[in-house]
Amino acid sequence: MCQLLGMNCNVPTDICFSFEGFSARGGKTDDHCDGWGIAFFEDKGCRIFLDSQPSIKSPIAEFVKQYPIHSTHVIAHIRKATQGKVALENCHPFIRELWGRYWVFAHNGNLPYFQEKNINWENRGIFQPVGNTDSEKAFCLILNTFRNHFPDQQPPLKELYLVLDQITQEIAKFGVFNYLLSNGEHFFSHCSTKLCYIIRQAPFAAAHLIDEEITVDFNEVTTASDRVAIIATAPLTDNEHWTVIQPGELLVFAQGEPLKIS
Repeated sequence: MCQLLGMNCNVPTDICFSFEGFSARGGKTDDHCDGWGIAFFEDKGCRIFLDSQPSIKSPIAEFVKQYPIHSTHVIAHIRKATQGKVALENCHPFIRELWGRYWVFAHNGNLPYFQEKNINWENRGIFQPVGNTDSEKAFCLILNTFRNHFPDQQPPLKELYLVLDQITQEIAKFGVFNYLLSNGEHFFSHCSTKLCYIIRQAPFAAAHLIDEEITVDFNEVTTASDRVAIIATAPLTDNEHWTVIQPGELLVFAQGEPLKIS
């Protein structure tokens, strides 16, 4: 299946180090060769790069590795196709506008039994898939559900979380549904089978990539107040402790750490 990479932090930060290792899994150290993409939020704007080529062969991926775009919310994806042909329209992350903000979504898994007839389609609305993946259908269903519950404006986080958790559980009945979702304000991650994270904060130390022979001493490139959460399908480094997200758990990250929703 595919792999996910996300970043949430308290100050705009570049993801070059993590993306260097992650993109190697798109054809060099792993076989996720059916396209890739990455999205960077910058205030209310969003830069998104997509390519149907493997990330290890993509000139666009090479550009992203060398271009230190600073962001507080980043979502990246490397694809191993299960549903939908290898094509640009089927590359994650997907993006839509709701309540005057961009929403970005990427999925790792397979929803073989996820068909329109199986879902309560009173939630059907203006968001429709462009490609032919189960992932984009699920994203559209989430946004249509949001809009159906809150037609005028974005609700407080707790109300939004409860609706997202409910529709996530419904979709997850149809298969594996690991995903990352953000609007540049809130960063959600759901684990169906496999997802983990690490929080980097003072005192910082050196980190070594699993997929490339690269080490960065974060003590030299950060300040004492920086805090960065990296979320990934599988750990990207071999000398740090990664926290495993439990199956069925929906986390919200803000300012580089998970929040407690109560």
